[in-house]
Amino acid sequence: MNEVRIAVFVFLCLTAASLGALFSYERLPEHQRQDDTRQVVHLIANIFVVMTSLVLGLMITSAKSRFDIVNQDVHSYATELILLDRMLLLYGPEADETRQKLLAYAERAANGHWTAEGGLSDKTSEGLLEDVGTRLRSFEPRGDPQLSIWNDIREQYRKALELRWSLVEQAEGSLPRPLMLMLVAWLVLIFATYGFRAPRNAVVVTGFIAASALIGGAIYLIVDMDLPFDGPIQVSSAPLQRALTEMRR
Repeated sequence: MNEVRIAVFVFLCLTAASLGALFSYERLPEHQRQDDTRQVVHLIANIFVVMTSLVLGLMITSAKSRFDIVNQDVHSYATELILLDRMLLLYGPEADETRQKLLAYAERAANGHWTAEGGLSDKTSEGLLEDVGTRLRSFEPRGDPQLSIWNDIREQYRKALELRWSLVEQAEGSLPRPLMLMLVAWLVLIFATYGFRAPRNAVVVTGFIAASALIGGAIYLIVDMDLPFDGPIQVSSAPLQRALTEMRR
């Protein structure tokens, strides 16, 4: 998983920076270990602490906002599928096979099959929904009432198709890689600065390792939230499950 690799990378970088600065301090020349040098280094670190806090806040807000939008779209999509199924039912017995195809697609969507490997559209799901469209075009309405329903069905199908592709496109992460690399670089600088002239004991070493792990975990959660259909933090499939139950009635 990409987010796991990112979190491990952040953990290793921060641990190496802090412990590297901690254990290499004694090897520095005497004039680089004076108090005025330490004060300047910590002042520089404080600048990046503020910037890092702002960027982390921005990333959390962006990931949470994206997650909420996708969650809302899933609710809307479930509603669109129910309405399409009800219109097919209203059309008459001629639409029963099309309803079964739509039901098969809804079952796959409810199980989270949005994208295949590489982030591309899941071809099985795509084929099932396209088959529904093909069958709709083959309908031969009899009379004005059925023609009106058929036109409504086609419009509803188009809405569902558009929303489905929107969800497929939103399945990929949106956090810029350069921003992530810059954030890691700032964190490395901060941890290296804190390790500079820190006491060399078990408590300090444990603290650095724990802090690195926690920040790596925070980065993992941010990246995972930015991928709404992967990882432990996922958009709930409950709306689609409820839609599936309604369509089976």
